[in-house]
Amino acid sequence: MAGFMRRYIVAIEHVNRVIGRFAMYLVFILMGVLLWSSISKTLFDPTLWTLETAQFVMVAYYVLGGPYSIQLGSNVRMDLFYGGWSPKVKAWVDSFSVICLLFYLGVLLQGALTSMAYSLGYFGTEPYAFYADLIGAFLTGGPDAAMEVMGYLERSSTAWRPFMWPVKLILVAGVFLMLLQVLAELFKDIERIRDGEETA
Repeated sequence: MAGFMRRYIVAIEHVNRVIGRFAMYLVFILMGVLLWSSISKTLFDPTLWTLETAQFVMVAYYVLGGPYSIQLGSNVRMDLFYGGWSPKVKAWVDSFSVICLLFYLGVLLQGALTSMAYSLGYFGTEPYAFYADLIGAFLTGGPDAAMEVMGYLERSSTAWRPFMWPVKLILVAGVFLMLLQVLAELFKDIERIRDGEETA
Protein backbone atom coordinates (compact mmCIF):
# COMPACT_ATOMS: atom_id res chain seq x y z
CA MET A 1 0.00 0.00 0.00
CA ALA A 2 2.86 2.36 0.76
CA GLY A 3 4.18 2.05 -2.80
CA PHE A 4 0.76 2.93 -4.22
CA MET A 5 0.45 5.94 -1.90
CA ARG A 6 3.90 7.19 -2.88
CA ARG A 7 3.16 6.86 -6.61
CA TYR A 8 -0.22 8.56 -6.15
CA ILE A 9 1.38 11.47 -4.27
CA VAL A 10 4.06 11.97 -6.94
CA ALA A 11 1.55 11.80 -9.84
CA ILE A 12 -1.06 14.14 -8.31
CA GLU A 13 1.51 16.65 -7.11
CA HIS A 14 3.07 16.75 -10.57
CA VAL A 15 -0.31 17.44 -12.23
CA ASN A 16 -1.27 20.09 -9.67
CA ARG A 17 2.18 21.71 -9.87
CA VAL A 18 1.89 22.12 -13.66
CA ILE A 19 -1.70 23.43 -13.50
CA GLY A 20 -0.94 25.64 -10.48
CA ARG A 21 2.05 27.27 -12.15
CA PHE A 22 -0.11 27.98 -15.18
CA ALA A 23 -2.92 29.35 -13.00
CA MET A 24 -0.67 31.76 -11.13
CA TYR A 25 -0.11 33.71 -14.37
CA LEU A 26 -3.85 34.25 -14.72
CA VAL A 27 -3.45 37.16 -12.32
CA PHE A 28 -1.75 39.08 -15.14
CA ILE A 29 -4.70 38.43 -17.43
CA LEU A 30 -6.97 39.61 -14.63
CA MET A 31 -4.89 42.78 -14.27
CA GLY A 32 -5.07 43.40 -18.02
CA VAL A 33 -8.84 42.99 -18.10
CA LEU A 34 -9.31 45.34 -15.14
CA LEU A 35 -6.88 47.86 -16.63
CA TRP A 36 -8.80 47.82 -19.92
CA SER A 37 -12.04 48.21 -17.97
CA SER A 38 -10.70 51.34 -16.28
CA ILE A 39 -9.34 52.80 -19.52
CA SER A 40 -12.51 52.10 -21.48
CA LYS A 41 -14.71 53.64 -18.79
CA THR A 42 -12.55 56.75 -18.71
CA LEU A 43 -11.76 57.34 -22.38
CA PHE A 44 -14.38 55.40 -24.37
CA ASP A 45 -17.75 53.78 -23.89
CA PRO A 46 -17.67 51.22 -21.07
CA THR A 47 -17.31 47.65 -22.34
CA LEU A 48 -19.89 45.07 -21.31
CA TRP A 49 -17.58 42.09 -21.01
CA THR A 50 -14.86 43.27 -18.61
CA LEU A 51 -16.52 42.75 -15.22
CA GLU A 52 -17.72 39.22 -15.90
CA THR A 53 -14.50 38.25 -17.65
CA ALA A 54 -12.58 39.43 -14.58
CA GLN A 55 -14.87 37.34 -12.37
CA PHE A 56 -14.40 34.25 -14.55
CA VAL A 57 -10.61 34.66 -14.62
CA MET A 58 -10.61 35.09 -10.83
CA VAL A 59 -12.58 31.85 -10.42
CA ALA A 60 -10.03 30.02 -12.61
CA TYR A 61 -7.12 31.59 -10.72
CA TYR A 62 -8.57 30.61 -7.35
CA VAL A 63 -9.84 27.10 -7.99
CA LEU A 64 -7.02 25.93 -10.26
CA GLY A 65 -4.32 27.44 -8.02
CA GLY A 66 -5.86 26.14 -4.79
CA PRO A 67 -4.51 22.57 -5.03
CA TYR A 68 -1.00 23.91 -5.69
CA SER A 69 -1.19 26.18 -2.64
CA ILE A 70 -2.25 23.17 -0.51
CA GLN A 71 0.71 21.26 -1.92
CA LEU A 72 3.09 24.06 -0.96
CA GLY A 73 1.54 24.37 2.51
CA SER A 74 0.81 28.05 1.90
CA ASN A 75 -2.78 27.86 3.11
CA VAL A 76 -3.65 29.77 6.27
CA ARG A 77 -3.16 27.99 9.60
CA MET A 78 -3.60 29.09 13.20
CA ASP A 79 -0.15 28.56 14.62
CA LEU A 80 -0.89 29.25 18.28
CA PHE A 81 -0.52 25.62 19.33
CA TYR A 82 0.33 23.92 16.04
CA GLY A 83 3.83 25.39 15.67
CA GLY A 84 5.16 23.73 18.82
CA TRP A 85 3.87 20.24 18.09
CA SER A 86 6.01 17.39 16.85
CA PRO A 87 5.65 16.31 13.20
CA LYS A 88 3.78 13.19 14.32
CA VAL A 89 1.21 15.14 16.37
CA LYS A 90 0.81 17.62 13.49
CA ALA A 91 0.18 14.67 11.16
CA TRP A 92 -2.57 13.32 13.46
CA VAL A 93 -4.29 16.70 13.65
CA ASP A 94 -3.83 17.32 9.91
CA SER A 95 -5.26 13.90 9.03
CA PHE A 96 -8.41 14.65 11.03
CA SER A 97 -8.73 18.06 9.35
CA VAL A 98 -8.15 16.49 5.94
CA ILE A 99 -10.91 13.92 6.48
CA CYS A 100 -13.33 16.77 7.26
CA LEU A 101 -12.09 18.65 4.18
CA LEU A 102 -12.58 15.57 1.99
CA PHE A 103 -16.23 15.42 3.06
CA TYR A 104 -16.69 19.14 2.35
CA LEU A 105 -15.04 18.86 -1.08
CA GLY A 106 -17.20 15.85 -1.93
CA VAL A 107 -20.34 17.87 -1.20
CA LEU A 108 -18.92 20.84 -3.14
CA LEU A 109 -18.10 18.60 -6.13
CA GLN A 110 -21.64 17.21 -6.11
CA GLY A 111 -23.02 20.76 -6.17
CA ALA A 112 -20.62 21.82 -8.92
CA LEU A 113 -21.58 18.85 -11.10
CA THR A 114 -25.28 19.56 -10.58
CA SER A 115 -24.78 23.24 -11.41
CA MET A 116 -22.81 22.39 -14.54
CA ALA A 117 -25.55 20.00 -15.68
CA TYR A 118 -28.03 22.86 -15.22
CA SER A 119 -25.82 25.15 -17.29
CA LEU A 120 -25.87 22.54 -20.09
CA GLY A 121 -29.65 22.55 -20.15
CA TYR A 122 -30.48 19.66 -17.82
CA PHE A 123 -33.21 20.51 -15.32
CA GLY A 124 -33.88 17.05 -13.85
CA THR A 125 -32.71 15.42 -10.63
CA GLU A 126 -30.24 12.85 -12.09
CA PRO A 127 -27.20 14.77 -13.33
CA TYR A 128 -25.01 11.65 -13.54
CA ALA A 129 -27.49 9.97 -15.92
CA PHE A 130 -27.42 13.17 -17.99
CA TYR A 131 -23.60 13.09 -18.15
CA ALA A 132 -23.67 9.39 -19.12
CA ASP A 133 -26.13 10.16 -21.94
CA LEU A 134 -24.09 13.18 -23.03
CA ILE A 135 -20.80 11.25 -23.14
CA GLY A 136 -22.46 8.28 -24.87
CA ALA A 137 -23.98 10.55 -27.51
CA PHE A 138 -20.64 12.29 -28.07
CA LEU A 139 -18.74 8.99 -28.43
CA THR A 140 -21.27 7.43 -30.79
CA GLY A 141 -22.45 10.42 -32.82
CA GLY A 142 -19.96 13.21 -32.26
CA PRO A 143 -20.61 16.83 -31.25
CA ASP A 144 -23.91 17.10 -33.13
CA ALA A 145 -25.38 14.13 -31.23
CA ALA A 146 -24.15 15.60 -27.94
CA MET A 147 -25.82 18.92 -28.77
CA GLU A 148 -29.13 17.09 -29.17
CA VAL A 149 -28.83 15.73 -25.60
CA MET A 150 -28.21 19.19 -24.20
CA GLY A 151 -31.05 21.58 -23.65
CA TYR A 152 -31.11 25.37 -23.49
CA LEU A 153 -27.62 26.49 -22.47
CA GLU A 154 -27.59 28.76 -19.42
CA ARG A 155 -26.44 32.32 -19.96
CA SER A 156 -25.61 35.06 -17.53
CA SER A 157 -28.39 37.51 -16.79
CA THR A 158 -26.21 40.53 -17.60
CA ALA A 159 -26.26 42.58 -20.80
CA TRP A 160 -23.24 40.68 -22.18
CA ARG A 161 -24.94 37.28 -21.56
CA PRO A 162 -21.99 34.85 -21.79
CA PHE A 163 -22.53 31.12 -21.54
CA MET A 164 -22.02 29.84 -17.99
CA TRP A 165 -20.84 26.28 -18.68
CA PRO A 166 -17.14 27.13 -19.26
CA VAL A 167 -16.68 28.69 -15.83
CA LYS A 168 -18.69 25.89 -14.23
CA LEU A 169 -16.49 23.32 -15.98
CA ILE A 170 -13.42 25.08 -14.54
CA LEU A 171 -15.06 24.97 -11.11
CA VAL A 172 -15.70 21.22 -11.40
CA ALA A 173 -12.12 20.61 -12.54
CA GLY A 174 -10.66 22.75 -9.76
CA VAL A 175 -12.70 21.12 -7.00
CA PHE A 176 -11.83 17.67 -8.36
CA LEU A 177 -8.11 18.51 -8.42
CA MET A 178 -8.39 19.91 -4.89
CA LEU A 179 -10.01 16.66 -3.77
CA LEU A 180 -7.17 14.64 -5.31
CA GLN A 181 -4.55 16.90 -3.69
CA VAL A 182 -6.19 16.68 -0.27
CA LEU A 183 -6.21 12.89 -0.59
CA ALA A 184 -2.48 13.07 -1.34
CA GLU A 185 -2.05 15.17 1.81
CA LEU A 186 -3.88 12.48 3.79
CA PHE A 187 -1.51 9.86 2.41
CA LYS A 188 1.46 12.03 3.43
CA ASP A 189 0.01 12.37 6.93
CA ILE A 190 -0.40 8.59 7.14
CA GLU A 191 3.27 8.18 6.19
CA ARG A 192 4.32 10.74 8.81
CA ILE A 193 2.29 8.98 11.49
CA ARG A 194 3.74 5.63 10.52
CA ASP A 195 7.35 6.83 10.23
CA GLY A 196 7.23 9.30 13.11
CA GLU A 197 8.92 11.98 11.04
CA GLU A 198 8.06 14.46 8.34
CA THR A 199 8.33 13.22 4.76
CA ALA A 200 8.54 15.28 1.58
